[in-house]
Amino acid sequence: MLTEKDFEITTLGPCAIDSPLMRLRDVGFIEDSSRVRLQPKIGPQYADGMELSVEEAGPRERIHFDPRWSCGAVVTCGGLSPGLNNVIRSVYSELSYNYEVPRVLGVRNGYMGLNPESGLNLVELTPGYVDHIHDMGGTVLGSSRGPQDPAVIVDALVRESIDMLFCVGGDGTQRGAAKIAAEVQRRGLDKAIVGIPKTIDNDIEFVYTSFGYYTALEKAQEVLRGAHVEARCAPNGIGLVKLMGRDAGFIAAGAALASQDANFVLIPEVPVRLDGEHGFLAALEHRLATREHALVVVAEGACQDLLNRARAAETDASGNILHEDVGLFLRDEIKRYFKAKGIAINLKYLDPSYFIRSVPANSSDRILSDQMARMAVHAGMAGKTSVMIGSIHNELVHVPITTSIAHRKRVDTASDLWTAVMRSTGQPAW
Repeated sequence: MLTEKDFEITTLGPCAIDSPLMRLRDVGFIEDSSRVRLQPKIGPQYADGMELSVEEAGPRERIHFDPRWSCGAVVTCGGLSPGLNNVIRSVYSELSYNYEVPRVLGVRNGYMGLNPESGLNLVELTPGYVDHIHDMGGTVLGSSRGPQDPAVIVDALVRESIDMLFCVGGDGTQRGAAKIAAEVQRRGLDKAIVGIPKTIDNDIEFVYTSFGYYTALEKAQEVLRGAHVEARCAPNGIGLVKLMGRDAGFIAAGAALASQDANFVLIPEVPVRLDGEHGFLAALEHRLATREHALVVVAEGACQDLLNRARAAETDASGNILHEDVGLFLRDEIKRYFKAKGIAINLKYLDPSYFIRSVPANSSDRILSDQMARMAVHAGMAGKTSVMIGSIHNELVHVPITTSIAHRKRVDTASDLWTAVMRSTGQPAW
């Protein structure tokens, strides 16, 4: 069970320097004592955790680092997500224009860019470098998966005189950031490590919505609309779309609600029965018999218990278990089932995942990525470390990285979100 101690924020030392933001006159400074309640509801069922609160993010009137002699660096890690370039640009803008930090660096190709063995030089960020990057997909700094030796990374921070490292990435990136912060603390160094959550799957705890998620929903529902049209325009047409969601079905659920066209949504949180009278295939057959078309949406991590788990022990460079391809599995199982029944079908299979990951952010995600980036800079300048920017009840907050990565956020099958999916699709409750 979580306690207040789990939300205590580590600070490098006294904040004895007046913030240069005072000259802007319109800044609403936040006190460290300002907290956001973790549980907004009241009632017997919400008794646990009622008193827990999280430190509010935002600019502090007095800061730890002297901007005149400070250096910040930003690194993007893991898979692509819309909004990465927006974060890079906003970190640079807040540090350079508002705090007037003279030197801001970009780390190339993830954490490996801080390992001299990679042969990669750091990038000096300038107005010209970041000018138009927010209109582009991907990350201009490049990205990679996989850990690097924290000692080697901290050596690089010392060598380059980097005072603040802003780590943009998912749970693997944040685990790495926590190890870097621990190594910094072990050496007694005065360096802040700040996490900016990046997960297109929207599966990091204490982050209600991560940047890139709304863009993913927008693009995914366009794909669902096209798959639905294909299905409706063919006899016994079936559209099968695989979307991102290794361990959580937020994109599949959200895109289905946005499109209102899906008839089945399969997510990792809900085990699915394939065969039998009450299985998915029988339900799909009934749908074709009554409506002559169907749209199936499946998250990449769904139905893994039904697949051949020969790769169950394999992981990617970030330590994530490699899943079998559920989209191809379902495609083949659907074809096998209807062939055995002697029923002709027209099945179209789409996997738009990498297209969705690579597009520029939409307006909602542009705003969110800008806010998270600037709040991260405020935290770093105030000397807060091993901290990640979270979002709770539409408020940006400080969450210790170790607390944020202790559990992965998943779709609550008793929530309004999943209830709405069930009502929208009319699918059986397996």
